[in-house]
Amino acid sequence: MRLRTSLAAAGLAAALVLSGCAAGGGDQNTGDSGQPGAALTIAKPDGAITTESHNPYLGDSSASKYGYAKVIFEPLALVNPTGDLGTTPWLAESVEWNDDYTQLTVVPRSGVKWSDGTDFTGEDIVFTFDQYLNGTLADTGALNYTGATVDGDKITLSFKNSKYTAQARVLHTPIVPKHIWENIDDPNTDPLTGDGLAVGTGPYVLDSWTTESVTLTANPDYWGGELAVPELHYVSYGDNAALTTALVSGDADWAQAFIPQIESSYLSADEDNQFLVSPTAGAGTLFMNLQTKPFNNVALRQALAWTIDRQAYVDIAREGASAPVWSVTGLGDVLSSEILPEYQGQNYSVDVDKAKQILTDAGYTWKDEKLIDPDGEAVSFSISVPAGWSDWNTEQALIAEELDEALGIEVKVDQPDWGGWDAARQEGTFQAIIHWLEDTGNAYGMYTSTMDPKWIVDDKAQFNFGRFDDPKVTEALNTYANASSDDERQAALAVMQKAFVDTVPAIPLGSHPLLGEFNTRNYVGWPSEDDQYASADPTQPGIVQVLTKLKPAE
Repeated sequence: MRLRTSLAAAGLAAALVLSGCAAGGGDQNTGDSGQPGAALTIAKPDGAITTESHNPYLGDSSASKYGYAKVIFEPLALVNPTGDLGTTPWLAESVEWNDDYTQLTVVPRSGVKWSDGTDFTGEDIVFTFDQYLNGTLADTGALNYTGATVDGDKITLSFKNSKYTAQARVLHTPIVPKHIWENIDDPNTDPLTGDGLAVGTGPYVLDSWTTESVTLTANPDYWGGELAVPELHYVSYGDNAALTTALVSGDADWAQAFIPQIESSYLSADEDNQFLVSPTAGAGTLFMNLQTKPFNNVALRQALAWTIDRQAYVDIAREGASAPVWSVTGLGDVLSSEILPEYQGQNYSVDVDKAKQILTDAGYTWKDEKLIDPDGEAVSFSISVPAGWSDWNTEQALIAEELDEALGIEVKVDQPDWGGWDAARQEGTFQAIIHWLEDTGNAYGMYTSTMDPKWIVDDKAQFNFGRFDDPKVTEALNTYANASSDDERQAALAVMQKAFVDTVPAIPLGSHPLLGEFNTRNYVGWPSEDDQYASADPTQPGIVQVLTKLKPAE
């Protein structure tokens, strides 16, 4: 038990401290009065970002890598990935989906101006989406937009298929100014570095760009009102260690990073330093290769589900920055409303006796304290996570220890480089991996990620790495995604949920949260554990909402 005893005390203490700090992070300033009008420095640990590009549609643009695109170009609405998972109209005064989610009707917000002084209108919304229709902008998000109709002040955007499971993808589309973008030859590649091109409706405008930092200043004509923070600086550090040093010294104010030993390395350095963990619908999940031994036997998967300690994952591997997923449905607390009545309260626990009984009933035995399968072979497998993913590397060791001590299973820890791991997960040549889920903001994300054959194309998997395949479940997944009524969706959910409970195609460990480090020296109004109106992750679309809520500390 050396690993568990050496890490458990520190992990549990950190978890308790993190919980307390997160809860107090919202509107409290326990230090001296802040500096009114202070800039905020937003930091990332991604190394030097050397190429200037302000295009919000390009994933490799500096605007996307730093995240400042989100404070220049705004979306129609903000979908909260945590808290109540609610939708807040933003550039649209209202958003309304039809019954089967193939049409979105929006009313453009009045009184909004682009940062160059031009009026924002519904034409800008239609133009933005029509770029996908006429082929000038690649539809990388698979929106399958088919056109728009205008009726007075209402605009209806139509899509080829239901967007029930992709509402955020539609609503978070950056809206761009027609009067500028209609003159851009190729919006798929243009860096928008020419004079007057980086024009948005957002709360901040671009002031200066260098390879060391990017500065944005408050938009004086912002439709959302006066902003407390006059200036944002975006900086990228070489790694998490350098980022942590910057946060502690005050050189950086706001970041999103997993920081090991965060209590001793960051929180204890200043009472104004805060850390917020925001659970989402996604989860860190153990995927098992269902096509090969030992995981082609459901009894073994069930036994593992009753043996693996999710709380240890949270307390030790994630140092408190997560929430355990114990429900037999695989759904975490954020999605508890989608757990069907028959499964409410049905939770896994660490119950080794139950696990052993399941195995014994299925013909497993033990020899010299090693688990022997019905074919007479010792049970062993490898679990793979890229080297350097410290939280999941720790979880590998935890699982290996738990299964060896409880069930006599040898678990080999494999830590390849990213390329080797990526190839194995796609090609199905692994035995077990830890991976994230597709987060759709509802139960569909869990079940499509673990049971949907659609993710396997040309024999390569993007999700459903275990290659689960049941036609009834596939039909239910399609029905859920395209249903025109809640009753249809519930009926489909019942099929999916039962299959997951009965077959255990994967084992969720803990919520895959959004993280945010920030300080309350100069500003209050941040999201908190008690008020998760948004996450505290500055790379998310909700950053604009956070910036409009910040007020000077007193």
